[in-house]
Amino acid sequence: MSKKLYVGNLSYSVNNSELEQLFSAHGTVESAHVITDRDTGRSKGFGFVEMSTDQQAQAAIAALHGKEVGGRSLTVNEARPREEGGGFGGGGRRGSFGGGRRY
Repeated sequence: MSKKLYVGNLSYSVNNSELEQLFSAHGTVESAHVITDRDTGRSKGFGFVEMSTDQQAQAAIAALHGKEVGGRSLTVNEARPREEGGGFGGGGRRGSFGGGRRY
């Protein structure tokens, strides 16, 4: 069963293939994805890697957590399940973004 890992404190220049290469030394990488800003396309400095097995994931955590890559010390741990909800996080009544004008 595959295991998803959170990778934080990435250099903003790291792309998906570089992230995959970094983790492939520790096992089979099912997917590697650097999270980017929807508007600018720039990296947000974190991503997710999915390893083939739990053992490979644990080996990657042991080897890469705290390792300096691109001048930054990586944070690598098991990804937590995504919380439901999300979105804009509130905002009050309808029309609150239009300077008080109602739509």
